[in-house]
Amino acid sequence: MYVRHLQVVDFRSWAHADLAFDPGVSVFVGSNGQGKTNLVEAIGYVATLGSHRVATDAPLVRSGSPRAVIRTAVVNAGRELLVELEITPGKANRARINRGPVPRPREVLGILRTVLFAPEDLALVRGDPGERRKFMDDLLVARAPRYAGIRSDYERVLKQRSALLKSAGAARRAGGRGDLSTLEVWDGHLAAQGAQLLAGRLDLIDDLAPLVAANYAGVAPESRPVSIKYRSTLGDALPQRERADIAELEAALLAEIARVRPQEVERGVCLVGPHRDELELTLGDNPAKGYASHGESWSFALALRLGAYDLLRDDGAEPVLVLDDVFAELDRRRRQQLAKVAANAEQVLVTAAGAEDVPEELAGARYEVRDGEVNRVR
Repeated sequence: MYVRHLQVVDFRSWAHADLAFDPGVSVFVGSNGQGKTNLVEAIGYVATLGSHRVATDAPLVRSGSPRAVIRTAVVNAGRELLVELEITPGKANRARINRGPVPRPREVLGILRTVLFAPEDLALVRGDPGERRKFMDDLLVARAPRYAGIRSDYERVLKQRSALLKSAGAARRAGGRGDLSTLEVWDGHLAAQGAQLLAGRLDLIDDLAPLVAANYAGVAPESRPVSIKYRSTLGDALPQRERADIAELEAALLAEIARVRPQEVERGVCLVGPHRDELELTLGDNPAKGYASHGESWSFALALRLGAYDLLRDDGAEPVLVLDDVFAELDRRRRQQLAKVAANAEQVLVTAAGAEDVPEELAGARYEVRDGEVNRVR
């Protein structure tokens, strides 16, 4: 799998850019603010329908433009597919595959898989649980694109049920009764969608955990060992099986929702479900957050991304590896370990402020990004 061609129109700082790629290493070199990250961000958007830098699409459209367009030619298992995405803030985005429109943009998921490591990844270790939930769900969708629909359906049900609880709670605090007549219906929807998402996450972390531990040991052999573990709001009620059983998880979620219903109505929020779960990161005997040093935090973040890369590769579709301005943040040992992995990837896209930041092992095509232009110089 690799990206053969990228074209962007009115994406971020780029009015227009048109690039051809080969398999192997491609390095974008340019000073900060020249737009090199914007180019790999566009490629990441094709793979995930999201940005690693912002939560909404509006900043992706060049100032003064009504929409942005990304076109990529992706070679996947010997077959080339043209993916086109039109991003229009405030309206539904549109997608085409080989010039033909598709019903929903998420139909393009799975055509391109990427694993991106960027400075923002420090939040995987030091940030709030939402960062780690997003990491799990993005990886889950990369492995099996059908989870994009499950994730979307769960978020829709959660929003509806939360609104019902909030309005009912406010009415009761004001002396009324609050209308909860449809709550059981939403309970069922939340449990059904939540069980599918929870099952996917549990199996994912079972597969990912040994890969993360091994990659961390390679990146930081002198450090304490690490582990990752899924923590569910079900607590001890979480069914224990080698592989998750959706029916058992749905029943457990329904039972727990019923148990905490008084607290939910009182507080006006949904207290049970994958939206409140956590991926626990442990360094030695302590939580990584708060105990890991700056270097250990970087190593853990890198191990999570490299573990994701190994997992997708083991699934049979080697992803494109994107390294966005990270070598300047890493010490010599971490640079070498990352370069060792990257050198064996089918395609690697690297951004760097200076060519001296890129390890020698990653010699390949070189692009200079300056003054609104990008030119291949090697």
